Amino acid sequence: MVSSLDGIIAKRDNSISWFDTTASYDKGVDGQDPEEFLKTIDCYVMGAKTYEHALELSTSYGWAYGDKPTIVLTNRILPKDRPNIAFYSGDLNKLVNERLKPNYKNVWVAGGAMLTKELIRQKLADELIVSILPIILGDGLLFFDNVGLEQTLHLKDTKAYKNGMVELCYGINK
Repeated sequence: MVSSLDGIIAKRDNSISWFDTTASYDKGVDGQDPEEFLKTIDCYVMGAKTYEHALELSTSYGWAYGDKPTIVLTNRILPKDRPNIAFYSGDLNKLVNERLKPNYKNVWVAGGAMLTKELIRQKLADELIVSILPIILGDGLLFFDNVGLEQTLHLKDTKAYKNGMVELCYGINK
């Protein structure tokens, strides 16, 4: 998940202009090649709001998730314009243990906050990677508001990038 320093993952108007940063950090590393990183992902999972936002952005930027299987959690009927999109409504435990774990090694929850919080609550997530951009937004959708569960983590990795972004990778203690 990409977040501002104050933990906001989306502005109220869903704009992403704040993703572009002019910050610089001389000690930082160059960013990972996005294409190489995306090759490591076997399947994407996202909530309906994230899917709708991704569809909207795809008209200007293209579909960010390629041809990898993408499972959208929803109770609504949503447009499907790609054969690799599947919709799921039901028990998260069954989705993870019966559909995802047997078939995929690296599943990336591409969003959103409600889905991520529920995966943490049900102890179905193994790892959290949060990329913090050098900006305070002050208002918007918080990533970790009211998770309702104390969850201990262990730091697995951290990277600081030349653009000022800091990536934190935490394993989730179960």
